[in-house]
This record gives sequence, C-alpha cells and structure tokens, in this order.
Amino acid sequence: MNEKRILEELNVSRETLARLEIFEQVIKKWNPKINLVSKSSLELLWSRHIADSVQVFRCVDAPDHWVDIGSGGGFPGLIVAILAADEAPEMKATLIESDQRKSAFLRTAARECGAKVTVISKRIEQADPQNAEVLSARALADLSLLLEFAERHLAAGGTALFPKGESWKKEVDNARQRWRFDAEPVKSLTEQQAVILKIKGVARV
Repeated sequence: MNEKRILEELNVSRETLARLEIFEQVIKKWNPKINLVSKSSLELLWSRHIADSVQVFRCVDAPDHWVDIGSGGGFPGLIVAILAADEAPEMKATLIESDQRKSAFLRTAARECGAKVTVISKRIEQADPQNAEVLSARALADLSLLLEFAERHLAAGGTALFPKGESWKKEVDNARQRWRFDAEPVKSLTEQQAVILKIKGVARV
C-alpha cells in the first residue's frame, strides 16, 4: 500500500482509488500479451505511472475536451478519464493510439473502470484535428515533434501538458529554434529532476 501513499498527497478520492485498483488489475492481465509497460516498472505501477499521470491532471482545471496522444498503456490519458469520472463527469476525453491492440486495451480498461472515453485508432498526424482545450502526451517524442502535434490538435488558447525528464531545458531550447511558445515548468512530485511542461501560444517561428 506504500506505493499508493503519494495519491493521498494528490487528493485522490476513495471512489477514484477503487477505479484505479480495477485499472491495475486490467493492465496486469493485458501486459504479458502486449507489453503496455516494462516488467520492472509494472512493480512500481502506482508511483511510476499512475501518480505520474494524476499529477498531470492536477496541473489544470478540468476542460470540456481533453485529448491525449500516443496513449499506449493509458498514461496519462486513461488515468485522466478515470479521475474525471468522479471529479468532472461532463469532461470529454479523447485518446489517440495507432496500435490496434493497445486501442482495444484502452477501450476495455475504460469500460471496466467506468470511464468515458473516445479512442481514435489512427496515427496522430492522420487523425482529424481535435480542437482540444488540453492536450497531453507522455514519453512519446521530443518537444519539437510534440509541438507539431499540438499545432494540429490544440485549440487556440489551449494548454499542452508534456511531462519531461531531466534534459527538459535542452528540449525547450532546441524547440525554440522552430517554434514560439510560452512554457511553464511544473516540478514533478514523482521524479526529482523531472517537470511537466505547461505550454501555451504555440506558433511556428
């Protein structure tokens, strides 16, 4: 249970915790078949993946439409939708994942956890523009490419949330050669050198 202690700090309700425990069982059932997370990090599922995703949700007020790209094993997008089921039931959550097997996992996990999601099984650059108020992606690509995806799917005035590791400053500097944007680094609670980049005003240089 120590693994879950950080969720208290992130104000996760008992109802949401119950949904997350169902998610834990679903991902453990599917993981041997389609490798959603590495075997070693599965043992740290609560701190390494779930709490890391919860803190992304906590960076903004729940919007009308949240889009997660490259959703994979559901981080942060499906965790966001599970939180929204209790905290923001009117929020629409859209997950874009091109891998058909991972898309099937996302739909199954959402159904079993009572989370409302739309899963789009297409490549990010081929999916229709989503006009997202909030756009998220975790462990997907470097910042320059993420900003290309943001240009396509983020609404004007929207916010992008991209968790990044200790080399985040270098990624920001490199991205500024091609893009204009405002970036606010929010310190990660789960990894000392990491941040969540809160980005607005994305435009090409």
